[in-house]
Amino acid sequence: LNQDHYDAAQAIREKISQVEKEVSKLREKKAGAVSAKNEAQDKEIALLRFRSELAASIEREDYEGARQLKDKISKLESESLAASVRALAYQNVKYAFRLGQKVRHKLFGYRGVICGMDPVCCESEKWCDRARVYDQRKNQPFYQVLVDVESEPQQEAAYVAEDSLEAPAEPDLEALDHPYIYFLFFGMDSAGDYIPTKQLRQKYDVARHEQTNDA
Repeated sequence: LNQDHYDAAQAIREKISQVEKEVSKLREKKAGAVSAKNEAQDKEIALLRFRSELAASIEREDYEGARQLKDKISKLESESLAASVRALAYQNVKYAFRLGQKVRHKLFGYRGVICGMDPVCCESEKWCDRARVYDQRKNQPFYQVLVDVESEPQQEAAYVAEDSLEAPAEPDLEALDHPYIYFLFFGMDSAGDYIPTKQLRQKYDVARHEQTNDA
C-alpha cells in the first residue's frame, strides 16, 4: 500500500513537471516583450555595422566581400522587420480570451480552457504547414488550450488561433475532464470559468480576473 501511495505521488510530481514545461515552453522561446524589443534593436545595430563594412569594401574595391555583405544585409533586413513586428505585437496585443476562460473550437467542437497565450503564432514553419496555418493567420493571438478529454479523447492539449475559438453563449457550469486541470487552476468561478493559480498568472503577467455579478 505504501508503495502504491509512493507511485501515485511520483506520477503526480511528474505530471506537474510536464505541465510546467509545456506551459512555459513557448514563453521561453519568444522571451516576452522586452526580449522582442531587444532583438529588434540588436538587428538594427548589426545592420548599421554591415552597411559600414559594405561601404568600406566598395571603397577598397573588394567586390566579392561587398557581394557577401549585401547578401547578409538583405537577410538581416528581413529578420529585422520580423523582429520589429514581433516587438510591436507584444506591446499592443489585445486578447479576446483570458487565462481560465472556457472556450469551444468552432470547427472541431471540443471544449477546453485557456492555459496560455501568445500575441502571434510562435510555432515552427513545419508545424504551421502541418496545421494549415498560413501566413495571413499567423499574425493573431494563439492560445494553449487544455482540451476536455470527454469531448476529444485523443487530444489533451492544443495550440489554437484566436479566430478558431469561441466562448460559450451561456455560462458553462459543467466541469472539464482533464488530468492537469487542478495543477493549473483552483476551481471554477460562478460563471463556470477556471481560476488560474498565482504561478500561472505570473507566467503571463496578468492580474486575477474579478468576476462581476449583474444585478
